Amino acid sequence: MANGCNGRDVSHSSSCTPHNPILPHPITLKFEDVVYSVNLTRIKTTGFGSKGAAATTRTILNGATGIVRPGELLAMLGPSGSGKTTLLTALAGRLPGNVSGSITYNGVPFSTFIKRKIGFVPQDDLFYPHLTVLETLTYAARLRLPKSLTTREKIEQVEMIVNELGLSRCRNVSIGGPLMRGISGGERKRVSIGHEMIMKPSILLLDEPTSGLDSTTAERIAATLRRLAGGGRTVVTTIHQPSSRLFAMFDKVVVISEGWPIYSGDAGRVMEYFGSIGYALAPPGINFVNPADSLLDLANGIAPEAKQDDYQHELPEDHQTAIKQSLVSSYRTNLYPSLKAEIQTEPQSHSPSFMSAGSEDQWSCSWWEQFVLLLRRGLQERKHESYSGLKIFQTTSISVLSGMLWWRSNISNIQDQVALVFFLSVFSSLFPLYAAVFSFPNEKPILKKERSSGMYHLSSYFMARTVSDMPMELLLPAIFVTVPYWMSGLKSSAPTFILTLFIVLLNVLATQGLGLALGAVLMDTKQATSLASVVTVAFLMMAGYYIGNIPGFIAWLRYISYNYHTFKLLLGVQYTENETYDCGDGLHCKVMDFPTVRLVGVDRKWLNVAVLILMLVGFRVIAYVALRIRVG
Repeated sequence: MANGCNGRDVSHSSSCTPHNPILPHPITLKFEDVVYSVNLTRIKTTGFGSKGAAATTRTILNGATGIVRPGELLAMLGPSGSGKTTLLTALAGRLPGNVSGSITYNGVPFSTFIKRKIGFVPQDDLFYPHLTVLETLTYAARLRLPKSLTTREKIEQVEMIVNELGLSRCRNVSIGGPLMRGISGGERKRVSIGHEMIMKPSILLLDEPTSGLDSTTAERIAATLRRLAGGGRTVVTTIHQPSSRLFAMFDKVVVISEGWPIYSGDAGRVMEYFGSIGYALAPPGINFVNPADSLLDLANGIAPEAKQDDYQHELPEDHQTAIKQSLVSSYRTNLYPSLKAEIQTEPQSHSPSFMSAGSEDQWSCSWWEQFVLLLRRGLQERKHESYSGLKIFQTTSISVLSGMLWWRSNISNIQDQVALVFFLSVFSSLFPLYAAVFSFPNEKPILKKERSSGMYHLSSYFMARTVSDMPMELLLPAIFVTVPYWMSGLKSSAPTFILTLFIVLLNVLATQGLGLALGAVLMDTKQATSLASVVTVAFLMMAGYYIGNIPGFIAWLRYISYNYHTFKLLLGVQYTENETYDCGDGLHCKVMDFPTVRLVGVDRKWLNVAVLILMLVGFRVIAYVALRIRVG
């Protein structure tokens, strides 16, 4: 485990969540005949080798029904791919597409208010790796708790969560990630639970909270859920293969086989029910059996009493299908009617104020407060990557090497000077472009999770993300330009250097915008990187340094090349139209007669600046629109 961090303070005065009180309200969750299907497209042969697309429909859920009350812990069991996570996502109101059937919360359908009362813990623990446990939970509290609470009260709420979930020992330790050490898997899962507990949700939904954990840690997580349910919350979790001790903690169980429910009811009646329909979970002669193991066997179409034989001689698929159909039929005959009656006779516990709250959809804090918090979090997280020792070494070493290669190269060696100017325009744009490409694809899971929880506006996140990138991406390019500029023989005047630096940094921001746009449009790092490579090479060729006579039908591409506009501006700052240089034998040649300078030109500088500014803004607008479509 990583060493403890210094517990950096994040307690400034802002808070962001839709305007609703956070007093826990007991909610009974009921779901009846939930059906969910997806359309699949497959390729079919239409004759003579021709192919066409055929649409097929696959049913993921088929008639899931159940009820769970405040204080109860319900577990969904079933094989991988049976539809557990799909049902859990539907109960959280996060399932795309049409879900048929009825899902109600105290008798009312899903609404914005209900959304604020549901805590959803995904299977993957999604956090920023460099933030500590305390910082992660504090930012969540500051972004989600209402403004009716003071900053002190919000911090006290975080401290209470830390103590309740047993996170005191690692409170100042970084979360960690694939490339850096941090807290343990069990601690990460408890942080995920704490992240949702900040809002004191009435319903807590968890997807595989014990996945990948050892038995002892899994039992601690289950005990935490049992304790949370005992506090009056409605807790629902999917779980793949719990131990017998975990199974004993569940109040209710829903067992799903290929989308069909085969059991829904009290966990204590599982063995009695399946024994009554001819599938004894504890065959004669066996003193002890884990009910969860036998339930999973049944969901896979394997009868417990034939289990040993099945391992030696695999059962025919038809036989397994017959067992599954028998279980579904028994459920519809024996359990479904009484379950429907229980749901329909359940008294409605909502109050008029609860009903009226469902229509509220108003944020309790300003856009600016969200922006400030997200900006601070972004700067705190990304400084570790942007100012890593490797990046600093990379930038400084290349800048020093460039300075030595162009050491005191004066205007008499104009070819070398033009090459240096072109190198500055190209190299300064590479790192920002490819770094920005990864921004939104890498943060998409966290963004979708936080947006689904209603933590902030997408626009406040986008502006905070882009603004926080600027100091991160401008410092190293500034160092890169400064070192070779003064080591070489470029004009040694402060105004010229400042203009050169301004142009390079403007180029950095424009190319960074392009990277953000590519990443947001494609949302796939491999595709975005490949397209960025094509764009980089195309714009590089169009800059006017390598190719002089570009065919007319493609020459227009240079006007959308940031390399061309940057190169032209740098030449215009460095040289004037009437400037001359010593070209040998006492002769003085005009700079404008040099082929590259003549081809690119040094005029209309403000037009080039305007184009780069337009790119800077335009690419970011494209990125935001794409992000709005992709994430919502």
